[in-house]
Amino acid sequence: MTLSSVQDVTGRLYLAVGRLSRSLRQAGAPGPGHGSISALATLVHFGELRLGDLAAKEGVAAATMSRIVATLVEAGYVTRESDPVDRRAWLARATEEGERLVSGVRSTRVQELNRRLDRLTPEMRESIIAALPALEALISDEG
Repeated sequence: MTLSSVQDVTGRLYLAVGRLSRSLRQAGAPGPGHGSISALATLVHFGELRLGDLAAKEGVAAATMSRIVATLVEAGYVTRESDPVDRRAWLARATEEGERLVSGVRSTRVQELNRRLDRLTPEMRESIIAALPALEALISDEG
């Protein structure tokens, strides 16, 4: 494979993954934006987190995460309280309503992705299945 063809594959993969992700996000119900949903999903997955730790996991500035969490608190999806160990820090936790929102978003997006996969030929679906371990390796913490 030449450098040019590797760059072409890399560019095509980047665009395809980005466009698919955006398209699936748009298929979801109206509500909080992607940044808020992502932060909320992280809280659902990891449980209670300090705002700084949540910001680090999401790859955003602490000030940005503070605004996102404030919006989620106002909507009733997250609770925020001072850290009993360090009163200067805040802890955020998803509420039951927040957990339901994340579950519903995932369900809607997974159903939409399933509809799209059903439109593919069996050979194309098998190719995607075969590529899953490599794609998962690209997003793993160890990769």
